[in-house]
Amino acid sequence: MNLILTLIENMFFAAIPAVGFALVFNVPVKALKYCALLGAIGYACRTILIYYQFPLEWSTLLTSMLIGTIGIIWSRRFLAHPKVFTVAAVIPMFPGVFAYKAMIALVEISHKGYSPELFGTMITYFLRASFIVGALSIGLSLPALWLYRRKPSV
Repeated sequence: MNLILTLIENMFFAAIPAVGFALVFNVPVKALKYCALLGAIGYACRTILIYYQFPLEWSTLLTSMLIGTIGIIWSRRFLAHPKVFTVAAVIPMFPGVFAYKAMIALVEISHKGYSPELFGTMITYFLRASFIVGALSIGLSLPALWLYRRKPSV
């Protein structure tokens, strides 16, 4: 029961930045609720995968593929470009904490000097953030490559 309440709370708080970035990207007003819903669904899916011991990077890849697929389905239904729904929906999953910690380690290296621990911390967080961003971009583009393919896959 505690997981469900936490999941609903996270879905609500994930919908807020999705709508905020949708407004920044000039998404039509009618599509804002779908951006919020897709952002909440994506964040919930990633949270569930992490709960079942999937690594964060793989959870992000699978979730962004789900977001891309739903975005394509909704784009056909509502006659809009898929990016209207998908770009704002993945924003809540961006690795801001990892990028922040990598930059803090870089600043500490610059201020205090080199140490193997700080350098290892910086590289670890930088690579983690990079893999998550890569998973988001690849995951959003794969459904379009599969669903818009004109030739047979085999």
